[in-house]
Amino acid sequence: MQTTPSTLGILFALGLPALAGPAATAPVESNTGDWCSWLQSKPGTLYKNADNPWLQSFQIGGRLHWQAAYVDGSDANNNAFSEADDEFRRVRIESKTEFLRYFSAKVGINVVNDDRRNGNDLDWGYDTFDEAIFTFDIKKAFGAGPLDVLTLTYGRHKFDFTEEVHMSSKEIYTVERSAIANKLYGANNRPTGVTVNAALGAWSTMFGVFSGEDDSEFIGGWNDGQAYYATIAYQYSDSLRFGLDLVQNDTSGADDFLGYDWAAAFNTVYEQDRFGLLTTLIAGENNDPAANRGGSFHALVVMPWYWVVEDRLQAVFQYQYAGSSESQGVRMNSRYVRAANTAAINGGRGDELHTLYAGLNYHLCGDNAKIMAGVEYSTLDTPVGDVDALTWLVAFRTFF
Repeated sequence: MQTTPSTLGILFALGLPALAGPAATAPVESNTGDWCSWLQSKPGTLYKNADNPWLQSFQIGGRLHWQAAYVDGSDANNNAFSEADDEFRRVRIESKTEFLRYFSAKVGINVVNDDRRNGNDLDWGYDTFDEAIFTFDIKKAFGAGPLDVLTLTYGRHKFDFTEEVHMSSKEIYTVERSAIANKLYGANNRPTGVTVNAALGAWSTMFGVFSGEDDSEFIGGWNDGQAYYATIAYQYSDSLRFGLDLVQNDTSGADDFLGYDWAAAFNTVYEQDRFGLLTTLIAGENNDPAANRGGSFHALVVMPWYWVVEDRLQAVFQYQYAGSSESQGVRMNSRYVRAANTAAINGGRGDELHTLYAGLNYHLCGDNAKIMAGVEYSTLDTPVGDVDALTWLVAFRTFF
């Protein structure tokens, strides 16, 4: 059988338990009948044996995110438009493997392609790889002096930039991340890169180099330049954390995964009792060669939340501002205003974007099963007029 990169990745993700031999079985824990406890107890752990020198654990998981939206607004010509959409936002099969004492692999594949909002089809089955990363625990192998954590990771990464993106899609508080967060982390891409992660006390950091190549299905090459990345976080107290994300993009191809030259994001997260607050300040420089899409950009995201019923019902508010020096330097999210193809919205591009989001999240079983509902008002200044829209959203999310 001739193996493609996709085949190799799937075989690696699903085939490692064979190393453990026929006697390798995971201990079966009793189930009290509480479905939530079962869902949160990592039911996909198929093998775990710290004494096996070859394979220490193998775990499978999955996530299913469905959501629907109704958009009502006026376009740049002051014409009314509306559209309703629903979609399977994410459906993934994932695996995590620990092997050879000091190594681990995390591999995930997307198994749905739902592009109905753009007039295309809903297709089930293997679509693309999500992440495919391989980690060596240097601290565990060699000690690494006073550091609490020191690891080296290579592969197909999610590019964590801004606090919203540091949070997994399983955990985010809004149905969609802000448009500026999606812009900065290259929402539709998973770049190949190498990272070093370290932590000491209240400090943690990651340094990485990522390939600008944007056309690989699995782990890509290094033919289109590089992006240099650093993130530093400081846990000031039990309630307050600061973080700084930096990236310098040096690519030789027009289709790099970022689409901007550099960016910086300063993040703060405050949590005390039932109240929380996330803020992000952003600055950067576009590198889009198209007319009026270059120049500098800047943004602010403020997101407070409050647990109306502790660990059960969460109220969330988010304000986003994004501006640019050029007339088309910022852009709306692809969901859902831009999906209203009959509207004249200049492709969702302008020089000033404001959004206000208010929502409620009802946790059936923590983040493992929750219902999300929200409404977002967005206004965009474009070279041909203002776009205003109200988007109603509802979502169901579960994972194991």
